[in-house]
Amino acid sequence: MAGGLERIAVVSDVHGNLGALEAVLADVAARGIARVVNLGDDAGKGPRGSAVVDRLREVCEADVRGNWDDFLPQITDDGPPEMVWWRDELRHDQRAWLAAKPLSHDLLLSGRRVRLFHASAVSVHTRVHFHHTPEEFAGMFAATDLTGPGPEPTVVGYGDVHDAYLEVFEGRSLFNTGSVGNPLDDPTPAYVVLEGRPDDPEPGPFSIQHVRVPYDVEAELAVARDLGMPRYAEWEQELRTAVYRGRLAPTP
Repeated sequence: MAGGLERIAVVSDVHGNLGALEAVLADVAARGIARVVNLGDDAGKGPRGSAVVDRLREVCEADVRGNWDDFLPQITDDGPPEMVWWRDELRHDQRAWLAAKPLSHDLLLSGRRVRLFHASAVSVHTRVHFHHTPEEFAGMFAATDLTGPGPEPTVVGYGDVHDAYLEVFEGRSLFNTGSVGNPLDDPTPAYVVLEGRPDDPEPGPFSIQHVRVPYDVEAELAVARDLGMPRYAEWEQELRTAVYRGRLAPTP
């Protein structure tokens, strides 16, 4: 006999913003959700990557690798100063853990095969935006070296672009979680709640819900200032406006 419905929180792109993460996790707990999956980019850009990594390791049942998780541990001492700062904010064991995270995670909910990864089925460094081509959409459901073999999913969730959305086409659903720590569509942190019958191959009720959770952005910016975090001006701009720094003129 099939079990009851269960909810799973899917978070992504915390980027060292511990205040936003704690607000989201408090909302997750208030909803009675016990299962959390993280889609990567835990550290970098924000001030408290080390604390974020520890917190995510504590609460997540699965945690896949993002592009920052992949390249930040590889930064050398002669790399860009800001990258060295974010690398050194992490302990050695945390860097090793980030670099070794799996690339994708699969679930079965109410007869739907759900595949979760950071950026695309091709690579953690291959970006698929909200405005994508039909070929890019189809490629998100493909079996690749990143995803491994097996039946193609009917639902795919990812992070990376910090832009929450849901698209359904020809029986397949593609969603972006948005970003917890560095949203670039609306300044309010976003995450996703999946609901269905876990491990049930038979069709059943299923839902994808985006949730926005406000937090004390001023307190998080104060932490970054106190720590002397590099690229603070760009970080402040993004947290306040949700406008990506690359879209504006360089900050003096």
